[in-house]
Amino acid sequence: MNEHQIVSLISLTGFLVLVAAGFRAREVGWRKGFFMAGAWAGIFAVVILFIDLAR
Repeated sequence: MNEHQIVSLISLTGFLVLVAAGFRAREVGWRKGFFMAGAWAGIFAVVILFIDLAR
């Protein structure tokens, strides 16, 4: 593992901690959190597919 991968891993961990803290502060449950994550993943997938088809 090189320096760039370590920095990337630390920043990703920090981002996940911030997201978890935000969910906890807003009292979002696990079920709703997974639903929202799935909805965002679906939105990004549709956009990526649309861009791929447009090329």
